[in-house]
Amino acid sequence: MSELGMTQTVPFRRSRTATASPAPLLPLSVSGLRLETGGAVLLDGVELSLARPQPNPVPEESPIRDMPVATSDELVRRYGLLEDRLVAAGRLREDTGGLDGIDADRLATNFIRIALHDEYTPVEGGAFVARESASRLRRWAAPVEVSVNFGASVAPAQQGADRAEAAEVVRIIREASGHPVRMAEKGGNFSVFVVSEDERLHLRPELRRIVPGITDPVLESMLDILPSTFCLVVAFSAPEAPQTYLRAVAIIRAEHPPRLRRGCFHEELAQGMGLANDSREASPSIFNDDEEFTRLTDQDRLMLKMLYDRRLHPGMDVAEATAPVHEIARELLPPPMAAAPQAPETAPVEVAAAPAPVPQE
Repeated sequence: MSELGMTQTVPFRRSRTATASPAPLLPLSVSGLRLETGGAVLLDGVELSLARPQPNPVPEESPIRDMPVATSDELVRRYGLLEDRLVAAGRLREDTGGLDGIDADRLATNFIRIALHDEYTPVEGGAFVARESASRLRRWAAPVEVSVNFGASVAPAQQGADRAEAAEVVRIIREASGHPVRMAEKGGNFSVFVVSEDERLHLRPELRRIVPGITDPVLESMLDILPSTFCLVVAFSAPEAPQTYLRAVAIIRAEHPPRLRRGCFHEELAQGMGLANDSREASPSIFNDDEEFTRLTDQDRLMLKMLYDRRLHPGMDVAEATAPVHEIARELLPPPMAAAPQAPETAPVEVAAAPAPVPQE
């Protein structure tokens, strides 16, 4: 549902945001200055999650969301204008938001929105309608190994910066979730590709190699994207355990300037761990469609911890998860202890001065 009050039907091949599970959900909504996408769906044993809302760069130019496929140089220019505009508006913040105003109930509610809902619902004919629907909890069971791969267009210095960024996000996810997550030089079960527009279109053989059996519709959803998709992640599972991730693939545009680039690393790696949805209500959070943050916030880190708590397990629906989610949230954010009552104030007691000694003659 957009701010214009319209429900939009989005063809699967034009999905903009996705996360992985037994079927890919491709959400697309236009809201204010940006094209927003998020959610998860199941298709051919895959859950697809493409991310990053897309604001318009400058009013006098064709909005990014309306651009046809553009050259890499043009994308560099447009994304640079967009980042400047967002920063000037106070968005793309690089702090972690704090926890002011977040209590256990709000944390639990936001977790259920992000981890147990999809922003788009599949409808007859292979399309998706922008209507939030309940889903099931999805996460990894095996250790996660993240490898970062670059197209030839990415300069060595930028490759070093991107690897450092990915390593920092991996550290945050590992410490927050308690799940084993590490960087891998090669291979790995979570592959990140930083590629230009042209390079992305040539990823088809590599994606078929690392994801045997990947279907043409899923490949199309990953490769046939417009500039309004900043980055995406797709997670794959086996038919016998559709809510347990076995492999994930993220694609990040090499044309991005620093803050949009950082936001893609933080959001896609975290969504690829199982926090698949976006919600306007979840704030402060990188999973909010307002583009306020470029980093995982303090609340996001608590949600990662909740996602991998042993009291939760893949496949739980909202009804099954609600009670343990609230229990975990109360442990993470216990209510403030009531201050001990103060003793009533008493009037000061005046003590008569001792009589002055009488001088002896």
